[in-house]
Amino acid sequence: MVRNAPPPEFEATPRPVVAIGNDYPANYAILPHRHRRSQLLYGSNGVLLVRTEQGRWVVPPERAVWIPGGITHDVQPIGAVSMRSVYVEADAVPGLPAECRVVGVSPLMRSLLIEAVDLPVEYDLDGRDGLVMALILQEIARMPVLPLNLPLPGHAALAARCRRFLEGPTPHDTIDDWCGALGMSRRAFTRLFRQETGLSLSAWRQQACLFAALPRLAAGEGVTTVALDLGYDSAAAFTTMFKRLLGAPPSRYFAAGEGGTSGPSP
Repeated sequence: MVRNAPPPEFEATPRPVVAIGNDYPANYAILPHRHRRSQLLYGSNGVLLVRTEQGRWVVPPERAVWIPGGITHDVQPIGAVSMRSVYVEADAVPGLPAECRVVGVSPLMRSLLIEAVDLPVEYDLDGRDGLVMALILQEIARMPVLPLNLPLPGHAALAARCRRFLEGPTPHDTIDDWCGALGMSRRAFTRLFRQETGLSLSAWRQQACLFAALPRLAAGEGVTTVALDLGYDSAAAFTTMFKRLLGAPPSRYFAAGEGGTSGPSP
């Protein structure tokens, strides 16, 4: 049984996939780190914020995030959280994702992840335990990708402006406000922003506001309060945006089963 243990102890385990379970209290910051193996990180409760140099990912309850091996990342749980992770060798199965992504977790995969952390570290590859782990590997490639990533520019000044927005969203800022802050023409800014992020400024800001909203909604704050804080004219307007991007209104999205302390890495 592998629970509440750091993954470096198991990096060299002679198995293609290893499962670890960790429970963390509220306000527990998981410092920047990386793993040799790729990681599928699942939180059965709470919200996880995952950051790399390339972007941000927000992981609501009952979803997971895939982090390829070798990518430096940190994790900020919002509230107490129970994490279940599997660490996968690069050649364990063909077709493993090459980039970070938030994914949906099916009832089957959820049950497999819960079961996996109670298996022996060096489980029997040819017995029932090996079949559980083999099925996990097959299911990883089938997990649906969710639109919960926020790309960050590589351009230093633009990235700094984006990070300031993430720290305190100001959705009523115009594109001219951003151009002025960066000393760029509208045409040059528009071209650079799309080149660096793959999105228009409007689409990126909307996604950033969604990122700001999800942890607050998961913590139980009212939709109206969050919507008005983020600059929406009404809860209905915010709910329309939320449903368009995530497929369900906030009340359904966080329903069970849908779709400052520092510490070591999970």
